Amino acid sequence: MLPHREPFLLLSEIVELDPGHGARGRWVLTGDEAFFAGHFPGRPTLPGVLMVESLAQLGAAAVLADGHFAGRLPLFGGIERARFRRQVVPGEALDLEVTLDRLSVRAGTGHGRASVDGATACEADLLFVLVPR
Repeated sequence: MLPHREPFLLLSEIVELDPGHGARGRWVLTGDEAFFAGHFPGRPTLPGVLMVESLAQLGAAAVLADGHFAGRLPLFGGIERARFRRQVVPGEALDLEVTLDRLSVRAGTGHGRASVDGATACEADLLFVLVPR
């Protein structure tokens, strides 16, 4: 469903999918991901921008699952009110939830939340544009 592939597919599974409305998913961090080696040596931490990207990928799945958007590609239009609340480390599972607030043929907005064991790690408002593939 998503055009993303390794090494930039940042979802392990989609748990729930409500086409055009939202989704829940999970990204399990094994510790073998290449970015942990340099972010940070001796104290590996998931980069915040990758948390936001994983939320965007989950939101894209919810958009693309809606047949009205076949042949389209959601791209970032903006990220607002991003907040990072807790460090995420190798071996943890990032639970993801995205709700789509507004969706048209050209653009949309949504809100994403990433958490570990119920504790919020990241929240952000996502803006995206839909372009032809």
